[in-house]
Amino acid sequence: MAYHDPGAADPLSLYGVVPPTVTAYHEDESVDYETTAAHARFVVDRGAHGAFPLGTNGEFPLLSGEERDRVVEAVVDEVGDEVPVIAGVGAPSTYRTVAHAEHAESVGADSIVVVTPYYYPLDHRGALEHYRRVAEAVSLPVYIYHIPSKTGNELSLETLADLAAIDAVAGVKDSSKDVPWLAQAIDAHPDLTFLAGSDSLVFTGLEVGCSGAVSAVANAFPELVVDCYAAYDAGEEDRARELQSDIFRVRNAFKTGGAYMSGVKTALRMREFDAGPLRSPLRRKDDDSAAEMRERLRGLDLEGI
Repeated sequence: MAYHDPGAADPLSLYGVVPPTVTAYHEDESVDYETTAAHARFVVDRGAHGAFPLGTNGEFPLLSGEERDRVVEAVVDEVGDEVPVIAGVGAPSTYRTVAHAEHAESVGADSIVVVTPYYYPLDHRGALEHYRRVAEAVSLPVYIYHIPSKTGNELSLETLADLAAIDAVAGVKDSSKDVPWLAQAIDAHPDLTFLAGSDSLVFTGLEVGCSGAVSAVANAFPELVVDCYAAYDAGEEDRARELQSDIFRVRNAFKTGGAYMSGVKTALRMREFDAGPLRSPLRRKDDDSAAEMRERLRGLDLEGI
């Protein structure tokens, strides 16, 4: 088995590039479900190996419960017959997380991604009870979403070890950017699938044993990140490193004049895919920032730039 293969405990054998697809809006900030589904189609048609609605790029904390459920349904209906759809269902309460998980299963999602509960501090016992109750509520594989910078709750390696013992837990999407934590987690749990959750660590994640990456850059330029993964998978590490350098440059350009996520939707508009605004208080880039971002992307041979 190659050291970056999916874990044996993962029935989906998830690998490759899995974009955290965007939630599209009309100009009044109401959800545009048709365009949300079309974005999943956009990334899948350009080589993405899966779709992850309602990650950070999907603006899930800004959506109502009903909106979240309809986004999952729209994405499953559009691409669920072609690639795995791993649906984000996490919420601050176990009660709401279970409800979203049950809905995701009912509409045909292939698995659920459960972010650690956020806002309130979470201890070891609370984490175990949360994930056990969610896992027992559905018959889907569960991926733990670890992003302490956003949730305020970091999972210790000891807590992860107990979570890994839950039968339904199939893997971890790690956005901690803590490479030693990730490397130790992979070493301790070879049966789990690990996905690198930062564009800064696509190559490095594969090097330490991830089977793929959840990439925001891939929301706008899936071809670039898919090529990086494919080069690595083919043993062309020098080429993969070069493409990671390009991903760094795109990632940095996205930060021009505002939030990283505004860079994703701005880049999509440059590619003639209009996903609308972000939902307030997030905001898209102004014209000057967008022009500066485009200038920073020139020379990377990116379509639409």
